[in-house]
Amino acid sequence: MKTLRLILGDQLNIKHSWFRAVDQTVSYCLFEMRQETDYITHHIQKVMGFFLAMRQFAADLEALGHQVIYLNINDVHNQQDLLKNLSKIIEDYGISRFEYQSPDEFRLYQQITEFTSSLSIQTACASTEHFFTSKTELSHFFKGKKQYLMEYFYRYMRKKHDILMIGGQPEGGKWNYDKSNRLAYKGTQKIPSPVVFKNPVVEVLQDIEQANIKTIGHFNDDYFNYPITRSQGLEQLKYFCEHLLVHFGDFQDAMHTEETYLFHSRLSFALNTKLISPRDVIKTVLNYYRTQRKDIHISQIEGFVRQIIGWREYMRGMYWTFMPNYKNLNALDNHNSLPEFFWTGKTKMNCLKHAINNSLNQSYAHHIQRLMITGNFALLTQVHPDEVDKWYLGIYIDAIEWVQLPNTRGMSQFADAGKIATKPYISSGSYIAKMSNYCKTCCYNKNLKIEENACPFNSLYWNFLDDKRPQLNENFRMKMMYSILDKMDPKELHSIKQKAKHIIEHPYVY
Repeated sequence: MKTLRLILGDQLNIKHSWFRAVDQTVSYCLFEMRQETDYITHHIQKVMGFFLAMRQFAADLEALGHQVIYLNINDVHNQQDLLKNLSKIIEDYGISRFEYQSPDEFRLYQQITEFTSSLSIQTACASTEHFFTSKTELSHFFKGKKQYLMEYFYRYMRKKHDILMIGGQPEGGKWNYDKSNRLAYKGTQKIPSPVVFKNPVVEVLQDIEQANIKTIGHFNDDYFNYPITRSQGLEQLKYFCEHLLVHFGDFQDAMHTEETYLFHSRLSFALNTKLISPRDVIKTVLNYYRTQRKDIHISQIEGFVRQIIGWREYMRGMYWTFMPNYKNLNALDNHNSLPEFFWTGKTKMNCLKHAINNSLNQSYAHHIQRLMITGNFALLTQVHPDEVDKWYLGIYIDAIEWVQLPNTRGMSQFADAGKIATKPYISSGSYIAKMSNYCKTCCYNKNLKIEENACPFNSLYWNFLDDKRPQLNENFRMKMMYSILDKMDPKELHSIKQKAKHIIEHPYVY
């Protein structure tokens, strides 16, 4: 019996049980396809990263003795479509059994499920053996509940997996040190140079150019500097633990003009392609916390653990609980277009200029830049969530829909009416000034609302609250802001709304 096993581009787990034994009757297939490069426009570094990691993974499998069928983007036998490629290989190789790992994106899950239901040969679906949770664990946990609060799920995960627990209680006496994770970075703590991976790019760039794949963003280096193998992912993890974890929690929400990454791990690409697993990450950071670095405070380690076993697993669970309808939610009825400067970085607003150019140049921005700069501006200018989704899914190297969609449409744009976030994450210029040094060198004044040099976020903020009163007025977390809005002089509010209207209609001016 000849067996064909499919490996998707985000299933590069060399430790998977599939690969423990070499069987010459089993062939593994990986495809670079226009189906995946073209369903939205991706950042050039994202396309490069997936191709490089997939090619290296195929080479690693062959080095272990496995049979591999790999279709390069320009291979003459490549049908550029997943099901067409599978059908041809099944026929050409006389395959009698097809196996695949459960896809994490709903569109691929639908595609493969429909395909296997039509096959006359045996089929089997395997776990990716990656996550701490199953796809349905979160929905079972919240069954019968009105709200899906991440904090409760996070505590459940801590208890279930005995992470930072002592005698059934949270280590340090608190479940969550989020209030300790909000310091602005002043440059006092030295940030070492990032670990560098010299992954060659000439061949993959030539292939992308030959295929005429449309991309966004920039790449001006000689090497690709994200991990493309498990060993590189583990090296990145080690660097984070040795040099950055000690200050991660304090500054995880900070932003700075001179620092692209601050104390963030840059592990998301390696994690989301499954080069390394969340168990690898948790085991390693806990080892450093307990035995290697006695100077790491509980607030630093808890803030990071929360992102891995809390937020990441929660987002995946929410995605699979509410798809496919989740992708169409627009609870705030927003319909404006995303400003052109999201693709160019050409804006006078210093915070947006830095966050967008980081994204264009590095295919990277950390969670607060995504949430409180680009996402905040998109929400305040009432951009249609479809447009915001496409930008986030395309521009970031770590963006795979299961994690991007609930973060963007739910947390960032509040398009799900509060399934994920209990209130819209919006702010005026004051929060941006508090958490960054962006405002110090900006041409706009964070303290003004309607003047020519007033920070655009200020008028947009109050205009948004007024416009969305029907949807948000009963939200208990918005009561204080609406009480302030209600006391505002009507003439001042009118001027604020006129200013905001001009920004929304003429964003290229700002």
